[in-house]
Amino acid sequence: MSITQLSKRVRRELTYLGYPPREWTVPRARDGVPVLDVLIVGGGQSGLGTAFGLKLERITNVRVIDRNPRGFEGPWRRFARMREIRTPKEVTGIDFGIPSLTARAWYESKFSRQAWERIDRIPQGIWRSYLDWYRDVLDLVVENEVELTSIEPAGDLLLAHLRHSDRIERVHARKIVLATGFDGSGRWRAPASLVANLPAERYARTADDIDFRRLTGKRVGVLGAGASAFDNAAVALEAGASRVDLCFRRAEMPRVNPLIWMNFAGLLGHFGELTDLERWRFMRHILEELPVPPTQDTFWRCRSFENFAWHANCAWKSVREEAGVAKVETEAGTFAFDFIIFGTGVETDLSVRSELASIVHHIALWRDRFAPPPGEESDLLARHPYLGAAFEFTEREPGTAPFLSRLHNFTFGAMPSLGLTGAAIPGTKYGVRRLVNGLARDLFLEDSSTYYQDLLGYAVPELESLESAVTWLDRFVSEGISPKKLIDRLDPIMLAKASRGKSATQNPDDKPVAKSSPQRFRTQRAGARSWPKRAKTAKTKASRRRAK
Repeated sequence: MSITQLSKRVRRELTYLGYPPREWTVPRARDGVPVLDVLIVGGGQSGLGTAFGLKLERITNVRVIDRNPRGFEGPWRRFARMREIRTPKEVTGIDFGIPSLTARAWYESKFSRQAWERIDRIPQGIWRSYLDWYRDVLDLVVENEVELTSIEPAGDLLLAHLRHSDRIERVHARKIVLATGFDGSGRWRAPASLVANLPAERYARTADDIDFRRLTGKRVGVLGAGASAFDNAAVALEAGASRVDLCFRRAEMPRVNPLIWMNFAGLLGHFGELTDLERWRFMRHILEELPVPPTQDTFWRCRSFENFAWHANCAWKSVREEAGVAKVETEAGTFAFDFIIFGTGVETDLSVRSELASIVHHIALWRDRFAPPPGEESDLLARHPYLGAAFEFTEREPGTAPFLSRLHNFTFGAMPSLGLTGAAIPGTKYGVRRLVNGLARDLFLEDSSTYYQDLLGYAVPELESLESAVTWLDRFVSEGISPKKLIDRLDPIMLAKASRGKSATQNPDDKPVAKSSPQRFRTQRAGARSWPKRAKTAKTKASRRRAK
């Protein structure tokens, strides 16, 4: 099956999931301008999955924005420097259970089933291409090069300020989802004490745009022992660095990946239902005591170079610029580097997020809601946002900022609250569904009184006549009522019987109409395009009967 054929199959399968078809959210306007139901910030895998999930729930008053150019959403074509994604290739999630929409179905269509069997993990560039196809086949519109600059409350709505290349747009939304990735609750970190005396051209973080060609023949120092630290060390070596030294403070190289252990349905789906103490203990062990190591392939990728070395018990104490070289004082001695790459991960700190600047003082963190037992303190966990069941921010002081329930933080910062569900591929299957269900629930509950009033005024009859089918048909024809309306309302089986001059009860062998066709009267017909010819036939036969 080709990609074109697979795309047709996906679109066809989606027609099988068209129930119920009704778009149901209540339109709103502010100052004469329509209000969005949901604004999704981020067009990577999490943002796309959320948009599709809402589409399946018939919530279509949605916009998706991303500050990057098309194709550069997420890390994959920017700073993801691994050869393969670290997630098992069988992972599912943003497909929402549609087999033809999975990465495997796409990969096999593009490269063959045998090619799928030969790989252990999906190459990261291929994963990005899959996301491009996913966006296109589902007709998901992402507005690229549009940046969210600030959020503020606006009565019962949120007001988002969006920066375009030539203007600032003000958009009101009932819900805003921050699907802004690993650093969406803070920033990529370079320890301030270590970079204070370094010029900007002397160092970079692993998520920065690094021109590795400039490192040919250079001595490169990498701080950190995680996967991204090794990825960047490998690229520097492959670019021709004269030497790469990777340093870390721990006594031993991390070897156990806790994220692999977390990859089971019970924890991925229901971590958020644990008590605060249970969640704290799980995450303290995972985030502090079991740092994520490099994959075996990434480690060997570096070890294949003789000019690579790694140093345990090598915490950096100070860094200074000296004659165009960075001198690093460590617990294991002094190093001289031409360039430094900090693989020190993400610092969770909502106060550095410009979009939250005007409201961050209202947002509850874990330290505001939970006091750990003596000896189990963690400043790392305490800085994370304390989120509700659908990733919504909560109030630091109850009752002071109810608008926060409209703002959902689907980032890596959600881990202590809801587990591996926001911004991590293995948790997407459960996290996106949890988010989408929460958004749909809140939108419905908020307008429940409107739906009730709509119910009270609902008077569309399903049983339209107590006459026989023949009498009803003759009356419609004699009164010149539109044949299209007749055909749309009349069951095709009844129409066939009536056109032969029979009623539903005249033939004792006939089954009751209700059994042969549950939908006796229809308001819409899939085959409405063919109505003129069929209506003419019915009218002609009825006229002949009257002539006889």
